[in-house]
Amino acid sequence: MAAGVVVPCPAYAVPVARAATPAVAALVAAGVAHEVLQYRHDPRSESFGEEAVKELAQAGGLAPAQILKTLVVALPKGLGVAVLPVPSKLSLKAAAAALGAARATMADPADAQRSSGYVVGGISPLGQRKALPTVVDSSAMQWDRVLCSAGKRGWDVALDPRDLVRLTNAVTADICAP
Repeated sequence: MAAGVVVPCPAYAVPVARAATPAVAALVAAGVAHEVLQYRHDPRSESFGEEAVKELAQAGGLAPAQILKTLVVALPKGLGVAVLPVPSKLSLKAAAAALGAARATMADPADAQRSSGYVVGGISPLGQRKALPTVVDSSAMQWDRVLCSAGKRGWDVALDPRDLVRLTNAVTADICAP
């Protein structure tokens, strides 16, 4: 992967400025190899992750588990971020433990947007307005590349999961519900 390259995704690729979002800017600033992918976002969609899987897995030959979702959780002393495969469900108990908290609940969407600087459905773990404690599900580490939101609905970025962990100062743990 070359830094800042747009991957031709049949019928979906469009030119993207090198630092079109804070997430992309963070990758460019760090010199991390990445690929920005865009797909047609349906504004009526209520499940942004499933929309990404449908569009990107079919078009790019990816496994659904390579496409990650970013969830913001409320902890007793603030917010945290959980990154896991779209098809999986988050274990709030496991996420809390990985983030060093006694418990976690899903954050209020307004709090998630305010803290991250992104809209729900486009929250990226990268380039957030306020750096939050982050956990990436350990299953992501089995891939040579994963996709996560690039900071806009309908935009994803492909990168090495080790770079994702490094840039977000994340811990890795099994956070998917059985």
